[in-house]
Amino acid sequence: MPIDVDASYEAHFREIETRAHDALAASGFDTVVIHSGSHVLRSTFDDQDWPLRPVPAFNHFIHWPSPDAFLVLSQGARTRLGYVERESFWEASFRPDLSRLERLLEPEPLKSREAARGLLPPGRAAFVGQDVALSAALDLGEPNPAILLERLEDARVEKTEFEIAALRVATQRAVEGHRAAEKAFMAGERSELALHLVYLGASNQDAFDTPYQNIVALGEAAATLHYIQYQAAAKSGARSFLLDAGATHEGYASDITRTHVQGGDGAADEFAALVRGLERGQQALIASIRVGEPFEGLHDNSHERLAGLLLESGIAKKGTSAEALVESRVTRAFYPHGLGHSLGIQTHDVGCRRTPPAEWNPFLRNTRTIAPGQVFTIEPGLYFIESLLGPVRSGPHKELVDWSKVDALKPFGGIRIEDNVVVRAQGVENLTRDAFGAAQL
Repeated sequence: MPIDVDASYEAHFREIETRAHDALAASGFDTVVIHSGSHVLRSTFDDQDWPLRPVPAFNHFIHWPSPDAFLVLSQGARTRLGYVERESFWEASFRPDLSRLERLLEPEPLKSREAARGLLPPGRAAFVGQDVALSAALDLGEPNPAILLERLEDARVEKTEFEIAALRVATQRAVEGHRAAEKAFMAGERSELALHLVYLGASNQDAFDTPYQNIVALGEAAATLHYIQYQAAAKSGARSFLLDAGATHEGYASDITRTHVQGGDGAADEFAALVRGLERGQQALIASIRVGEPFEGLHDNSHERLAGLLLESGIAKKGTSAEALVESRVTRAFYPHGLGHSLGIQTHDVGCRRTPPAEWNPFLRNTRTIAPGQVFTIEPGLYFIESLLGPVRSGPHKELVDWSKVDALKPFGGIRIEDNVVVRAQGVENLTRDAFGAAQL
């Protein structure tokens, strides 16, 4: 059934407009000018621009992938939108669809960037955007004041129904790509580049449309957490495949990871059992999400569950306790990253790491208390990364691990299972599992 994202847009706009006005009042500004962005050269030695990714604070209101649009929010006044109209015989011009905006604000075509100055009322103004030089040249306000940015970022933590609907569409697109890439791998495709292109085709997007560069890793490459050096040549001996890839809709990003394995011998079967075990733990973590609890508590629990899996699989030696594996930080050598991050306009969305995590969780991106409306990922992992395992192998806790088992599994690289979830007052909505249509266990 198609998702009607437009149906909830007006309520979304009104809600975040109110949040922005509250942020202005709390930070002492009368007006904020939010700029969509400027053309950015790929290189100072060339004349090609990058396609524009709108400034996130702008995209929160309007998905407008074109430079030099100015959103002006002022206390006690109707929101205004000025945009520069350009005609070029080199490139197709962006043609905005203003039909859903005209009830909400005043769209005004501008003949030049300089005309944006006329949109500002009297009073203390702030400018939010990347092009600080433009702000200074046009005197558009104090550039990116920290007190206002923090409040605008906090306003993005709890998603509106429009945002959640956009994330559902982005998730569905990504799932189609994941299904196609898994099918190709299982049919024998062993080129990372080919699998990347299969994913893009099935999810109906080009590489720039994706919210981040796809991680497409065969075999041992899956031990590199952000592996993007796709090999065009087939890796004929690879029996594992990790795909971390998303999609966008209205500028909102999905972020999904799956790990696949083809059996054939004892090591492959053991690795497949690890994949199933990690997924069971991931689903148990999602089921344990509770409003009012700290996200960092979930993260710590994911290490307790990983310790259990290391014992169950024999990677940790018999007689070792789960507590010893956690307290000695051995689990963190197998699983160094955070359990998850906020998701929205940015893949690693803002506002959820206002307080630092514990020193043993340096890479955790979410330390917020869980609340309805939050959308975040749950993505535990298990990897065979020699630079992290080496110090354990030669250190005081080396006897906790069966290193022959580790060496047998290293060619498979690692495992990550990642879902995107929405926190509701009465439970959790798993966007990823809903899109796949099954629990997948």
